[in-house]
Amino acid sequence: MLLSLPDGRSLDLDHPRIMGILNVTPDSFSDGGRWTEVDRAVDHGVEMARQGADVIDVGGESSRPGSERVAAVEQCQRVIPVIQRLHRRLAAEHPDVVISVDTTLADVAMPALEAGAAIVNDIAAGREDPGMLTAAARHGAGVVLMHMHGAPATMQQDPTYRDVVAEVVAF
Repeated sequence: MLLSLPDGRSLDLDHPRIMGILNVTPDSFSDGGRWTEVDRAVDHGVEMARQGADVIDVGGESSRPGSERVAAVEQCQRVIPVIQRLHRRLAAEHPDVVISVDTTLADVAMPALEAGAAIVNDIAAGREDPGMLTAAARHGAGVVLMHMHGAPATMQQDPTYRDVVAEVVAF
């Protein structure tokens, strides 16, 4: 199956793809805020591409359990400069690598797509912002729909399943 991207490229999804996570947040659970400076973040994204990542996922809001929400304006301040510069570098050095933006808000997704992202990775599966799926469709972007119980602040409060696979598929 091919995922058509806004810039005319496509991503072959008939085999597993590697997504490099580039958190540009000061409170990331995975990297402790190591990539909050734009040049360092871009260099790290290019390094992940060099090491074999097919997609670089740029996020400006932590979704670690217990995390607080970040306004769209602040998310944009974090991710847009990184996406713009990373897009230019990848086009020159790793043209097959795709950028995604990790956000639940259309007000972040739209400028990120205009800056060079081609996929929206939405941990809320379009449930948090009614404009999210419309924004992605308007740009012809791919969409990753995630599943979680509640919100990041509450998702670890009794996250039980009777049959996790069946419940996620039903979701």
